[in-house]
Amino acid sequence: MIVELGHYALVLALALSIAGAALPLCGALVGDRRLMAIASPVSIALFAFVAASFAALTHAYLVSDFSVRNVVENSHSMKPLIFKISGVWGNHEGSMLLWVLILALFGALVAAFGNNLPMRLKALVLAVQSMIGTAFLLFILTTSNPFLRLVPAPVEGNDLNPVLQDIGLAIHPPLLYLGYVGCSISFAFAIAALIDGRIDAAWARWVRPWTLTAWIFLTLGIAMGSYWAYYELGWGGWWFWDPVENASFMPWLAATALLHSAVVMEKRDALKVWTILLAILTFSLSLLGTFLVRSGVLTSVHAFATDPTRGIFILIILCLFIGGSFSLFALRAGTLAQGGLFAPISREGSLVLNNLLLTAACATVLVGTLYPLALEALTGEKISVGAPFFDMTFGPLMVPLLIAVPFGPFLAWKRGDLLAACQRLFAAFAAVLLTIGVGLVFAGPSKALTFFGIALAVWLLVGSLSEFAFRIKLFRAPLGESFRRARGLPRAAFGMTLAHGGLGLTVLGIIASTTWNTETITTMKPGESVTIGSRIVTLDGFLPVSGGTYSGTAARFTVREGGTTVATLAPEKRLYQVQNMPTTESAIHSFGLSQLYISLGDVKADGTTVVRIYFKVMILLIWLGAIVMALGGALSLSDRRLRVGAPKPARAGAAVAAE
Repeated sequence: MIVELGHYALVLALALSIAGAALPLCGALVGDRRLMAIASPVSIALFAFVAASFAALTHAYLVSDFSVRNVVENSHSMKPLIFKISGVWGNHEGSMLLWVLILALFGALVAAFGNNLPMRLKALVLAVQSMIGTAFLLFILTTSNPFLRLVPAPVEGNDLNPVLQDIGLAIHPPLLYLGYVGCSISFAFAIAALIDGRIDAAWARWVRPWTLTAWIFLTLGIAMGSYWAYYELGWGGWWFWDPVENASFMPWLAATALLHSAVVMEKRDALKVWTILLAILTFSLSLLGTFLVRSGVLTSVHAFATDPTRGIFILIILCLFIGGSFSLFALRAGTLAQGGLFAPISREGSLVLNNLLLTAACATVLVGTLYPLALEALTGEKISVGAPFFDMTFGPLMVPLLIAVPFGPFLAWKRGDLLAACQRLFAAFAAVLLTIGVGLVFAGPSKALTFFGIALAVWLLVGSLSEFAFRIKLFRAPLGESFRRARGLPRAAFGMTLAHGGLGLTVLGIIASTTWNTETITTMKPGESVTIGSRIVTLDGFLPVSGGTYSGTAARFTVREGGTTVATLAPEKRLYQVQNMPTTESAIHSFGLSQLYISLGDVKADGTTVVRIYFKVMILLIWLGAIVMALGGALSLSDRRLRVGAPKPARAGAAVAAE
């Protein structure tokens, strides 16, 4: 009965979504305040019904209701509770329901906390959000219904893909979807502005918190996905330039550009058309990522759907929203005023450079991702575009971007002084020269490129701290005054410092782990040892392991340094009986920011096994940097000036009064 109620709630959600798309839009076009007022309660009710439907599906997984086909195909009665819950979205149908749930959640949040928005703008935003919801609810109900019954019901389920039976599935998809789908709010604001024909600094002030929220979750989701692949797949890498990885990375690049563009628009009332375009582009890339995963055009551990009917349906959605939004943009962009002018050397100019490099990098990733698919569709020829292509195209675009980042905060609005900015970055320049000098002396010219990369990371770190130190007059005023200035700074200033510093940490982790990574692949028997760096790794023996729906073998390794045991690791080879699928479970031990990583091959009858041992220098900085970036975003979001429910600024208030 609960399953039928969940299905019925989804049907009612579709009806509400249609009403929420049509009625407020009509009200905004004809100026009917009663119709516009419908938008908020409908959006909140829509979220309630989708949440009820999602709860019904979750209940079916928790009680192992094998009369539901989705549960049969993706669960098992012996599966641990956490994997029963995460299994709800570990499949195509359930993940699409989570997609719509988060879409409805963002609409409900705008309805609940967007009381400072003009009624017409709010109605249009929620109407656009409901249009997206209508499309995807239709998609779920017609091609991906998670509530289909099986008669007769089987006794047991087929279990979830063993690779997905990990805590990463409980964290990565919800975070990623909160970022992916959260970009829909920026898109809705952009379409609403185009329909309304009016965009100003107040619009940028309203849209920036929603974009920042999506960016925070997208950052965390990508980082979690990278770490999950790193420890789960046993290959020791943290990024493969997989097309589906790229599909989440492209919206992140576009959202980063949108955040910086919105700052220019809010402060200087400039880059209006460009900001609208970026808002459309960011969500369009999110929809493209959804199409790549759901259409069956890719073969990947990330890809769920192989049914061409689903692919065609999503392609239609893609064409409607992307094509429709760009058509509307082409029609209305010319009517939008361009806003304030500024000199090339200014804070606006630095942010424009940031935007150009980010969008060029995004275009590079897009070409590398789609070109093999287009070539295969047109000629039948299959090619692979991997790391060498992206290293040669994406990397060079990032270098000038990273160099320019510390300059921006030191440049004045409208017209800046580049020489004065360089003088204020003296400590960063000195740190860069010291880093390169030390590298050349101790490592030699052959490692010059490596130390240039490290110097770039140092430049970001010291540059971000220099801007903060300049604002509080550190070492230029009494220490007590500097502390008072620090307490008086807005949280967004701390957030910017953290975000830029976190980027520097990630760059440092990438350079260090890539350059000084040590890898050993060897065949070992119990009692044998191998030396990796200053440590000796000994295979002590094997022991059986089992749990839930799997059994297997674990190898015990003892790690010694200077005759002292410093770690014990136990990588595993598992066999999941239901799907008869083997998996490799790596073992990892951290030494500060570095990690020792052991992956096990098949164990032969004579007790030998192939062992991969890596020592990853400072690799944890990659994910620590992403967390610091997200913390910086969260700190900025907590700033009252960016708070969604903050009082209206004077200009926005005047605009509302004028209505």
